[in-house]
Amino acid sequence: MNDPQLDPGDIAALFDRGRLRMARELRGLTQVQLARETGSVTSASVSQFENGHARPATSTLRRLSVALRVPLPFFAAPARPPAQEQVNGFFRSLRSTSPRDRQQALAYVQLARELTLELEKFVALPDLDLPRIPVDEGQQFRSVEIEEIAAQVRARWKVLGGPIENMVRLLEKNGIVVIRFRVSIEKVDAFCVDFPDRPVVALGADKGLRDRSRFDAAHELGHLVMHGAGQVGDKGAESQANEFAAAFLMPADDIKPELPSRLDWPTLLRLKAKWHVSIAALLVRAKTLGVMDEHTYAQAWKTLSVRGWRKVEPGNLGNPEVPVLLQRALELTERTGFPFDEFISRSGLPEADIRTLLNRDIDERPRVEF
Repeated sequence: MNDPQLDPGDIAALFDRGRLRMARELRGLTQVQLARETGSVTSASVSQFENGHARPATSTLRRLSVALRVPLPFFAAPARPPAQEQVNGFFRSLRSTSPRDRQQALAYVQLARELTLELEKFVALPDLDLPRIPVDEGQQFRSVEIEEIAAQVRARWKVLGGPIENMVRLLEKNGIVVIRFRVSIEKVDAFCVDFPDRPVVALGADKGLRDRSRFDAAHELGHLVMHGAGQVGDKGAESQANEFAAAFLMPADDIKPELPSRLDWPTLLRLKAKWHVSIAALLVRAKTLGVMDEHTYAQAWKTLSVRGWRKVEPGNLGNPEVPVLLQRALELTERTGFPFDEFISRSGLPEADIRTLLNRDIDERPRVEF
């Protein structure tokens, strides 16, 4: 926890270069752009600050604070080991996302981790219970082995057969932090970062599709369970995570007797409503489990394309599942005698970003209604 009584000189002495880089990437700025925003700090100086080759003076920190829209105490080193020097995430497609977009998204997730660790000073969050069943890089696992891994996780978490009621809540119940990132990063899909203390799963906020979002959450769980940092960006790992998600959401023994072998759209719509997965996911599952032959499967996808269902399927399932862990932890913190404003002041975290992270309104005053 940052001491709200620290004077600017103390903050300069406790300067954490990782916090500077996080703030810069959170704003989507390069070192050159940040230097330009300050009006007086050079890009070479910013580079030296981030590399640990130099330490900014108090006056420079003030300029950086204004340019990056973070409070001055944010730059003070937290009283705990920092995250790893280079934070990597399992992004669905590295080709479709620019390095800057990935860096901004990763900085947002780092902020979520910082918020989580601050909250844990006040309240006890669920213990992390994350099975680790490594799949070696480059190893070609058969589908049946992925099925077994998914079944092991369901058994460990005491998930009964059949549909999972709330995928996001299940992750949170087992100590995994889930957020929906509401920043202007159009091409960043769901991803996760395997922090050793609290893994974070980030789900997009702009899709509005409950079925796709649930699959995304299960996909990221697959990465956390099966894969290590060396497999980030590996196509095989992405395929394995997809297989895990399908097996975790639709266990073979439960779903196989219900899947149609022919193109029965009413049945597929009924199964979509029951299992809260997409028609596309059901079709892939039917083919994977040998219920639907190649010809029927190909015809199904042609029909989806002709009807425009590959973009917007029928059978809307409602809004995506909502993460609640961090919000509830903050509410409990407030009930222990630390109102939001005081918590933010003590933490040194940027208030506007934390409100965005928690989806709290910036203005919480009572509103006059007409």
